[in-house]
Amino acid sequence: MPWNPEQYRKFKEERFLPFADLMSLVRIRAGMTVLDLGCGTGELTVRLVDQLPDSRVTGRDSSATMLEKARERAHPRVDFAPGSVEDAAGQWDLVFSHAVLHWVGDHPRLVPRLLALLRPGGQLAVQVPANHRAPSHTLIVETAREEPFCRALGGWVRHSPVLEIDDYASLLHQAGAEEITVLEKAYHHQLPDADAVAEWTAGTTLVPYFERLPEDLHEPFLERYRAKLRAVWPEQPLFFTFRRILLAATRPAALER
Repeated sequence: MPWNPEQYRKFKEERFLPFADLMSLVRIRAGMTVLDLGCGTGELTVRLVDQLPDSRVTGRDSSATMLEKARERAHPRVDFAPGSVEDAAGQWDLVFSHAVLHWVGDHPRLVPRLLALLRPGGQLAVQVPANHRAPSHTLIVETAREEPFCRALGGWVRHSPVLEIDDYASLLHQAGAEEITVLEKAYHHQLPDADAVAEWTAGTTLVPYFERLPEDLHEPFLERYRAKLRAVWPEQPLFFTFRRILLAATRPAALER
């Protein structure tokens, strides 16, 4: 997908707010090898390595434009490399991911595979956006099913692969994980108005729609979507909540022989 780093960063502080909560779940040890999946512009990757003494972090992202920005953040203990979540390999002490797994399908297979990337005693720490049932997201699907957008999209809409928190807990348990924590939190933000919600999703959820729609339908789509948002949220300023799932788990240490 053609990610736009500048559009994404318009709500940087709001998007980065869960980072501290996710870090509170990490068992910090010195000298770890760390994989940051979906590192984006690398800002959180640098924050991550700064909190992990004597550790080395590899940031991976499938977007060339995001990685171009990430490489501007030179750090002696950080490497950035192209690659998708699905292709991740190796053995790591910490697999970290902040707001990317909602773009990857088949979570019942994905979660055990991420756990398998860990060395014995290693930890998985993940934050997954889970706002797909909120008007900010459902109204995108609703608009995409209307004409002329439905015809231009060939009937395509994107359904979130994100599961419920008890599903993630069960998947981790079945995969043999220990020290499992799975929680959901609604982060609240004050936005100027409903149009700001459209500006927010233009940097994320709308990206695959605009990739498929002809350019002359981008603004008409946005206008119809904005009108729907204004009907739901007429107030100014707007109290906007965004649900996210945070999970952490460890791979059992190797048994002594």
